[in-house]
Amino acid sequence: MDRLKAMATFVRIVEAGSLSAAAAMSNQSAASVVRSLASLEKHLGVRLLNRNTRRLALTAEGSEFLVWSRRMLAEFDEVEHNFDARRHRPGGLLRITAPVEFGRRYVAPLISAFLASNPAIQIELTLLDRMVDLLHEGMDLAIRIGHLPDSTLVATTVGRTRLVTCASPGFLGESGTIVDPAALRKIACIAFALQGNLWQFLREGVAITEEISARLTTNQAEVASQACVNGLGVARLLHYQVATELKDGRLVRLLSAFDPDDVPIQMVYPHSRLMSPRIRLFIDWAVPRLAAQLPNPA
Repeated sequence: MDRLKAMATFVRIVEAGSLSAAAAMSNQSAASVVRSLASLEKHLGVRLLNRNTRRLALTAEGSEFLVWSRRMLAEFDEVEHNFDARRHRPGGLLRITAPVEFGRRYVAPLISAFLASNPAIQIELTLLDRMVDLLHEGMDLAIRIGHLPDSTLVATTVGRTRLVTCASPGFLGESGTIVDPAALRKIACIAFALQGNLWQFLREGVAITEEISARLTTNQAEVASQACVNGLGVARLLHYQVATELKDGRLVRLLSAFDPDDVPIQMVYPHSRLMSPRIRLFIDWAVPRLAAQLPNPA
């Protein structure tokens, strides 16, 4: 039994004054209205209406249930109205997580622009380099870099990036040109903690691994890139993390013939059906703008 529908039918019977009038108001058959009332009374275990061929009369329980039903139906109508309004003008809290450096460079400025255009929405941005369980930690949306494990999550690809090897011109002036990954075994390197000291490359399509000697290990990409600019050693970072430095000449790209495959940058969310309007609005607004900002790693 659809209890909400049965409740509405009961209220309609009382307001119409008869079963047949209630049936006509709701485009139902009289038999359907009778069955709905009988099922509701059976479910509640009380008689709501005393009825004969000429009139209906509320029982004491029926009068009490009528007041409660009208209040519940009015509250449900208000909720429906509010949700309908949100579909046309979304509002509420949107919780987003992203990797630290990517979030600082790209997501935070994007969110500021989005909020300026959508005053009814609030955003909570959490920057973490670990994999966040969206459902367990109550996140609506995540930006992730890399291939996703099999899951029920839905992903929208924004762009691509790749690991690149680089060094400052000053460092290369002292160490000499680096033309093969094997040379890194004897050269000072800067390690990003999440990658460790084992750097993977592709040699003619075959994966190879070189163990580097880390002079500096850090969990912050910005620290690693700055140390590389300062001539401390060779660094291996995602392209977007050093794109500006490569473009203005503070860093030089190395071993590009051995670059590993690109990895996707994706917006990830738990559900594609019945998605909150504010999540859909942010995805539709942010994806093309974010894609336009990302540097080409090729």
